[in-house]
Amino acid sequence: MTTDPTMPAEDAAVAAGFERFYETLRRLTPRGPLSLTAASTLRRLERSGPHRLCELYAPEGISQPAMTQLVTRLEKEGLAERTSDPSDGRAVIVSITEAGREAVSHRRRVRAEALSELLQGLTPEQYEAVVAALPALERLSDLATEQAS
Repeated sequence: MTTDPTMPAEDAAVAAGFERFYETLRRLTPRGPLSLTAASTLRRLERSGPHRLCELYAPEGISQPAMTQLVTRLEKEGLAERTSDPSDGRAVIVSITEAGREAVSHRRRVRAEALSELLQGLTPEQYEAVVAALPALERLSDLATEQAS
């Protein structure tokens, strides 16, 4: 693996470990009609509330036309809805529906059940280390979201 010589070896190891774990999580995610981007967009709407359409595409790493198509599909499937922004009638507000919340919940539940089985293979010390790392992982996610904004 080629890395930046100024990057600490531990940072490169963390990145490689996250990449491997991300691949594991993708395998644990139930196959279904939702793409990773669709599921991520719904999770964002669930977590942060309604967003203007123009605020959704950059954090997902897609173009605005692609997000418009995605939101159209989510709306047709009853997972999201669009309304006019009361402060600017030209802007569109996207929010998650109850069916969208259930879809997100179902994906989370299936993945958690599969991950729970894997967690049972850890030693008690390893399990505690994973639990202890959760606040730092949450903070990393927050930092990444802040950078994308």
